[in-house]
Formats: sequence, C-alpha cells, structure tokens
Amino acid sequence: MRATPALYHKGFWGRSLDEFKRLSKIALTSEGIKGPLGPKPLHSFAEPDSIGDTKLMCDVDIGGFSRASLDWIPASPADGSPAHARFHGSISTALPPNKPDIQRSGFAAWRTRDQPPNLFGRAVWDIDMYTYLAMRVKSDGRSYFVNVQTESVVPSDLHQHRLFTKRPGEWETVLIKWNDFVRTNHGFVVEPQTEILRQKVKSLGIGLTDRVPGPFELCIERMWATNNIREADGHEEHLTEEALSKEAARQGGLKSKSGKSVKWSD
Repeated sequence: MRATPALYHKGFWGRSLDEFKRLSKIALTSEGIKGPLGPKPLHSFAEPDSIGDTKLMCDVDIGGFSRASLDWIPASPADGSPAHARFHGSISTALPPNKPDIQRSGFAAWRTRDQPPNLFGRAVWDIDMYTYLAMRVKSDGRSYFVNVQTESVVPSDLHQHRLFTKRPGEWETVLIKWNDFVRTNHGFVVEPQTEILRQKVKSLGIGLTDRVPGPFELCIERMWATNNIREADGHEEHLTEEALSKEAARQGGLKSKSGKSVKWSD
C-alpha cells in the first residue's frame, strides 16, 4: 500500500481552520438545535491519495499466510464504475510454524487512520445527529464486518456489524443504524454492552474474519452519515414488520465468550 506524501496533508493550522469553519457553520445554521441539513461525508475514495489515509491489516503480521491489498481504482466510463478502493486478496487459515501461541488465523481488514490533531484537540467524527452509516459498495457476497472505533475507555474495543449486501457483483448503497453496532473486543462480544460513543468516532473500516480459505474482493466508493433511509437500495423492503422479523433472525459471525451467536437485523 502506497503511503501518501506529507505534502498532500494540511498542516496543524490548516486543520484547525477547517475545524473552526465546521463549528461556525453548525452555530450559524443552528444544526445543533434543528438537526443536520444534509448527509455528513466521512471518507471518500474519489482521489488516489485517499488510500494513504487508511491502514491495512492482515494475519501475515503475526506470521499467517493470508494476503490483502487496498488499491485505488479510477472511474471507468465504460461500465459506469466510480473511482473507488478495491480491497482484495486471499484468506488462508494455515497456522504459522514455530508459533504455538498463535491458535487462530485467517483475517484481513482495513481502517481509516486516526485523524491528526488540531487547535481544538484530537480530531474525531461527531455523528450524534445521524441515524445511519451509509456505504456505497460492490461485494463478492462474503461475510464482511464493518468496524467502528471510538475514544473508548478500552482502546482495543470495536463496534461491529455485518455488512449485508443484496446484489453481489453490483454497486449498491447499504445503510446500518449506528445503534445496531455491537461492542466487541478481540473478536468476542463484550458484556455488558454499551452504546457507541457517537460524538467521538475515531475510525471506520471493513474486515473479513469468516476464515473461509480463498480469494475475496470488496470495492467501496465512500462512507457517510445520513438520516435518509431512502438512500439505501431496496429500502422499501424494510418497511414491514414481517420483513424486519425475518431479517432479525439472520446469523452473523460474532459470538460471546460463552459461544452464543449474535443475531442481526440489516
């Protein structure tokens, strides 16, 4: 993965000015009282240097044999694809030799890097006024997880949710309620559960931990926060109690330390 040269990033005062403009806009438009005026961009892969704002992780870091890459792909007028990131590679569950302490392998993931500080402190996303995390993706149908990290008391905590897609191989917009994310630590559900700290979101990412050997590929254009359920492809399917009841029974890959599976609603 190519690192982004320093010249692409704004300096401390530039970031501080951007944050001042953002806070001023909220005050002038009374967003804190009336609510947000529109969607909130979180991360976009519209430009090549956007890859440099991410971190790639894989079990090769602990001696495993999975492989993962995150590449920037330019827009293609031929098939209508937007500029996006391609998360791809191959999962292997083979354990590293001569490392008896490693009992489990077969994962790959990426996340956005922590945002650099500014005059107002550590930069984080405040999504408290939004209901959904929205993503424009094209999936191969494998069981990916969306990972959200906040300024938690326990730094290794993650809030996770299955990425349910309906049309593998096609671009689609997926919405997940922020309140539906599950707090986990090292792959296990944490009890007691606590709500996601919506005012202090540090990073967003996607991981694959289904431990199914073989190739994978997930393309993502952008991620944003929204209150508009109509942005989701096929949102009409979610409007009946019967549909919601059926979806609530879908099984995910997360389990508690006692072995109980997590059930999801998408």
